[in-house]
Amino acid sequence: MRYAMIRLALEGIAGFGLDRLFAARFRGRGVILTFHHVAPPGPFLLDENAGLSITPAFLETTILTLRDLGYEIVRQDEVAARLSVEGGPPFAVLTFDDGYRDNLTHALPVLRRLAAPFTLFVCPGFAQRTAPLWWLDIEEAITKLHTLRLELPDAGVLERAETPVEKRHAARTLYWRLRDQPEDVLQAAVAALCRQAGVDQMARVARLCMDWEALETFASEPLASLGAHTLSHPRLARLDGKASLAEMAGSRAVIEDRLGVKVRHFAYPVGDRESAGPREFAFAEELGFASAVTTMPGVLQTADRERMSALPRISVNGLFQEPRYLRALLSGLPFALRRR
Repeated sequence: MRYAMIRLALEGIAGFGLDRLFAARFRGRGVILTFHHVAPPGPFLLDENAGLSITPAFLETTILTLRDLGYEIVRQDEVAARLSVEGGPPFAVLTFDDGYRDNLTHALPVLRRLAAPFTLFVCPGFAQRTAPLWWLDIEEAITKLHTLRLELPDAGVLERAETPVEKRHAARTLYWRLRDQPEDVLQAAVAALCRQAGVDQMARVARLCMDWEALETFASEPLASLGAHTLSHPRLARLDGKASLAEMAGSRAVIEDRLGVKVRHFAYPVGDRESAGPREFAFAEELGFASAVTTMPGVLQTADRERMSALPRISVNGLFQEPRYLRALLSGLPFALRRR
């Protein structure tokens, strides 16, 4: 229902040409765009996972659309200076979270061909195969099981998962149940589910994520900047303060040590209001990050110059791979309507 409503809103904005009418008023100074997977289309049980993957062709379309609309594609390092200047053309920053192998095989050739600078936010736990991709593990486990049975602290989960419809329902039920749980409960529950289904969590990480050798390509890539994305990709707001700070500081230290680069920017994992808040924003400032980005949707305004540790981003969602939807989002109108 949520994605149907989003699609309806974007269709309305695009269909009536409201993006063209209101862009000058609501688009702000610029945007930071979020990408995860860039790969050929694949099957997903969860819309939440499908939304994290776009095709290489749509990455190219996104860059060309930005330039057609007059956006200058700049580095994350330039955001503060751009926000300090009134007027001028809008700007866009391209960011890729997690460090997926397809960013190297599918995204980088497009970015090089179009000379588009970008930031890759690296999670060391994925590079060294110690942190799981739990949101994808849920899908594979339920694909293999006929019954979803788990015990959680608040109540048990029991769902039939025999037909495709039942599997989609079971996956979505469990996904959102676990999003409400503490981080240790979530991780333990997914690990238990994977044991039931015979799913090797670290094998998936090795298959989908770059190791340090592959990441060295980006460390030497002129178009790339590398940022930190915690050690193990937890929802930081669900951890105690000491653990949250250690995840943030540790990720920068490991990346700088392994890749020999200066890390100036940070991305909060998951990054919504339940996963990052004032405490984490203060940590980012304390640690001296030049900026930190959330997944809270919105365009950049001049006032964000004073909130560099909590910058909004717009997700380039795999469920909405149409230029008209992208133009509607870039106009800023959806976020202005949401605030009102």
